Amino acid sequence: MLVLVVNCGSSSIKYQVREVDAADGEPQAYTSSMPAINENVPLATATAGVTGGEVITKGLIENIGTSEIKDHTQALEILAQRLDEELGGRTIDAAGHRVVHGGERFSAPVLVNNEIIRAIERLAPLAPLHNPAHALGLRAIQKTWPHMPQVCVFDTAFHRTMPEKAWRYAIPEEMYVMNGMRRYGFHGTSHDYVTGKAAEFLGIPRDQFNAVVAHLGNGASVTAIRHGESFDTSMGYTPLAGLVMGTRCGDLDPSVVTAMLERNPEMTVRELDRILNKESGLEGICGDSDMRAVQQRADSGDEKAQLALEMTAYRLAKYIGGYHVAVGGARALIFTAGIGENSSEFREQVSNELGALGITLDPGANASPEGDVARISTRDSAIEVLVVATDEERAIAEATASLVRERVKG
Repeated sequence: MLVLVVNCGSSSIKYQVREVDAADGEPQAYTSSMPAINENVPLATATAGVTGGEVITKGLIENIGTSEIKDHTQALEILAQRLDEELGGRTIDAAGHRVVHGGERFSAPVLVNNEIIRAIERLAPLAPLHNPAHALGLRAIQKTWPHMPQVCVFDTAFHRTMPEKAWRYAIPEEMYVMNGMRRYGFHGTSHDYVTGKAAEFLGIPRDQFNAVVAHLGNGASVTAIRHGESFDTSMGYTPLAGLVMGTRCGDLDPSVVTAMLERNPEMTVRELDRILNKESGLEGICGDSDMRAVQQRADSGDEKAQLALEMTAYRLAKYIGGYHVAVGGARALIFTAGIGENSSEFREQVSNELGALGITLDPGANASPEGDVARISTRDSAIEVLVVATDEERAIAEATASLVRERVKG
């Protein structure tokens, strides 16, 4: 089954085509790229590589909503033409969408109909930059491929298993009842995927698996896994809460927000939101949001970069320690996503903060983890430490194929 995996933003579409349940048992992917209509403004990029016999491709359509590509429908029409050429006439069987916010309604992937699209639109106040764009993409595919089944996979769904004591805020009840102000959590598709891979690697039944998963990219979150499910997570009502991130501040005394507005009467709520989401985190501490650049500066003796790394590692270590307690003793600590998979220096720095938990790393294994799942802890480490490669697109493709097949059988 060919599945088009789509992540629709307000001005771009990231996509990938995967064949689920290929002859060799592994998903494959096909290259798909789009030429620039205006050569001075690239409209799309694509990357491809081969790892272990599996072809991996990613594409990006940009500048939607401009004179080059006026809307999502036009972007999908052009994409359909290009995919038809790239796939040699093979037909896309289904589309799987990453949707940021499912609110309290969606706790699992769903087949799309008009009511589902309207529900995603009604959740727009919880994700105003994302859900409206997702709905546009869903409607655009309906128009471009009228008979193609679509599936939505929600970033928040995995965290719907959290108990109320974890997701509830200690604020007046009407703020939750009327406005939905509670902890939702994000990166759920990734946390779910790597949890399953880690449990399988360690030979532990998933429903008996307790762990802490650190999804570390420019956006970062950590999740407490209890009996294979999300028990607590660092992101909250929005992705701003929790860890120190590339440009996001993470946890903050709410009085900092009110004080900023009181002491700067000319500052708007929108401006303050921009500061906390786009100008804070590593960027706010040392003026650089790229972990690789921060690490290089720190290695060369830059004190601000060193402080940024210390703060980021310390915040993460505090969460890991707390979540170790929350799950009743973690069997594994899992690093994943861009920084988690690729920065041996940061993994070491975080682990050095966790000596009280009896965690010890194998320097060689940490420097060069091998395979999609790699053990980087020593044999006598009290908690297994793993590096697990996340693959959200694969998870979305497999969930899509599963639901579509169920519909056919039904």
